[in-house]
Amino acid sequence: MKIQITALLAISFLFSCSSKTELELPLIDNIALEKSMLKVEILAENLDVPWDLEYADDGFLWFNEQVGKISRINLETGEIQELLTIDEVWQKRTAGLLGLAVHPDFETNPYILVNYTVMADSVISNKLVRYNFENEALISPQVLLEIPGNTAHNGSRIKFGKDGKILWATGDAYGFDNAQSDTSLNGKILRINLDGSIPKDNPNPESYVWAKGFRNIQGLTLDSQGRIFTSEHGDAIEDEINLIEKSGNYGWPAIEGFHDLEKEKEFAEKNNTIEPVYSWTPVVAPAGLDFYGDLSIEEWKNSLLLTTLKGKSLRILKLSEDGKSIVDETVFFENHYGRLRDVAVSASGDIYIATSNHDWNPQPGFPLDGDDKILKISLTKSASHEPLRGASPKTEIGLDGKQLYSNYCASCHKEDGTGVKEIFPTLIDNQTVLGNQEQLIQIMLNGIENKESGQMMPSFSFMKDDELAAILTFIRQEWGNASSAISPNTIKEKR
Repeated sequence: MKIQITALLAISFLFSCSSKTELELPLIDNIALEKSMLKVEILAENLDVPWDLEYADDGFLWFNEQVGKISRINLETGEIQELLTIDEVWQKRTAGLLGLAVHPDFETNPYILVNYTVMADSVISNKLVRYNFENEALISPQVLLEIPGNTAHNGSRIKFGKDGKILWATGDAYGFDNAQSDTSLNGKILRINLDGSIPKDNPNPESYVWAKGFRNIQGLTLDSQGRIFTSEHGDAIEDEINLIEKSGNYGWPAIEGFHDLEKEKEFAEKNNTIEPVYSWTPVVAPAGLDFYGDLSIEEWKNSLLLTTLKGKSLRILKLSEDGKSIVDETVFFENHYGRLRDVAVSASGDIYIATSNHDWNPQPGFPLDGDDKILKISLTKSASHEPLRGASPKTEIGLDGKQLYSNYCASCHKEDGTGVKEIFPTLIDNQTVLGNQEQLIQIMLNGIENKESGQMMPSFSFMKDDELAAILTFIRQEWGNASSAISPNTIKEKR
């Protein structure tokens, strides 16, 4: 018996020495903070627009892909387990398989929630569906709720509140009046029981609506106290971070961002609307959002982590001590990995981000080899090469037509003016651009809203005369275009 035990101990020792103590992943970058050094590794690659990342208490990182696929990654082995492809998902632009949530008590309640877009008889809608996880498979889909959808502005996020209720962030589906309508479930935060019924303690016990007045929420998270934060796309200005209150009205479409215009102030006073805790102009296209609490990366404790699409960055938004405001912002990875769609934080403090370079709006220089990817950020003791560093957000714009175009127009029409086929028209040799000055000025001042053709463009009337003149002159004389300059006085006359 003694010999057997000794032999077993020896085998156990050899096994422990030969086994991996840490998952070995391709290292691609380091990040230098004030005290901490971080490493960036590739956890998964060659994905098809990963949309939502969810760390679960089963020790897996769950994720979905816009085309309709749901998978999870074993964070100890790196193995990717494909679980389900939902055949009825309809993908176009930002429609498809969007939000995903894992029940926070997954062992007792093995439920996965997803929301995705479908089209039936030319009618677009979004479904909220609950799956059971049994025997390594997602089964027994139950549709909890179905609401109108569109090719874009579907929102995209689901979370469980601290009380176990489902929170579903919906977009206005290009029906701008939906956000303020009490009869529409679009442009809202919806609160739902796990069986799809309406919670009795909702603001209206006969309605799913928890808060209203949103354009297109792209991020949704809770802090350690259960406070709800969202990130939201503005129109031409004022992307937002909002702190969500029960029965809160956040103003869209009458208000965009802070209450700083006379019409906005009048609406705010009449409707008791709530201002964002933070906003960006020019816009950065905020996407996924997660909370970083008392975890391993010292400098990022008590912060919101935000990925951006237009900004192509990870932003660390430091919260105040009371957790109700943002006191600092640091930008990482700007233009480095391309469009970033989502972020998730593990229980140990590791961070996962998903690139989105194969989506509907590719940017110059992307996709990179291996895109789309899921990247892991974690502590390391030393840098293998020159580390990346954070930066302060850029605020100065000036009157440079090229820079103004880059800040306000390039995310749609591209830096080279080529646009996006069938969505945003090219500006090169475009007769609307090169022709009658008044027509072009009126488009910039009033925007375009043609729901039948799908052409949508915000109004840029908030810009000063000399700023508008600089942008319009730039596009009329760039990329081989050869048309006359537009003066600030002409803009002033046509307002």
